[in-house]
Amino acid sequence: MKKLTYLLVVFAGIFIVASCNKTETYAEQKDRERALINKYIADSSVTVISEAQFFGQDSTTNLAKNEFVLFESSGVYMQIVRKGCGTKLKKGETATVLCRFIERNLKRGADSIQLTNESATYSSICDKMTVKNTAGTFTASFINGESVMYRIYQSASVPAGWLVPLTYINLGRPINEGDEIAKVRLIVPHTQGQAYASQNVYPCLYDITYERGR
Repeated sequence: MKKLTYLLVVFAGIFIVASCNKTETYAEQKDRERALINKYIADSSVTVISEAQFFGQDSTTNLAKNEFVLFESSGVYMQIVRKGCGTKLKKGETATVLCRFIERNLKRGADSIQLTNESATYSSICDKMTVKNTAGTFTASFINGESVMYRIYQSASVPAGWLVPLTYINLGRPINEGDEIAKVRLIVPHTQGQAYASQNVYPCLYDITYERGR
């Protein structure tokens, strides 16, 4: 019953977004999305840094300054909370990656959780995806039956925004004391987002951890 209620709440929110969008042109929807992102940046005292600055400080973001790097080509903003233990996914390598995530629809507010696998309802499911690095380009798909994102949005496609961090973080499993898996925070525009965000033109804020599967 709790699971049904949770799903109804999620889809009700999505329906409201879709209904509002019917009265807007695509250009207006994009302007609204940009305004929502800018509002979050201002309200959260985010310091936006360029890719040049990001690379100049060894592909890190300063948490004390609440830095996010903006990738101009995709519009994705990324904050690396932890680079994680292990190693980066090598070119030509394919791996299973486990993710815990919190998804917030910025149209509904940065404090409003739209979907997560950290809730009591879905705590038993750690979203599992198959990721491949082809000459530095990452592709991925969620595994059916082992992903909340797949279950709710009915798509195996991993949001492109989720793949952006893979160039910069490590994938591993904690072995030694003090080992931690990678964690990032992302602002993802609809063009890089999940199916409903893409269709209804809204940005999402994500907290995601990445762990190499067995």
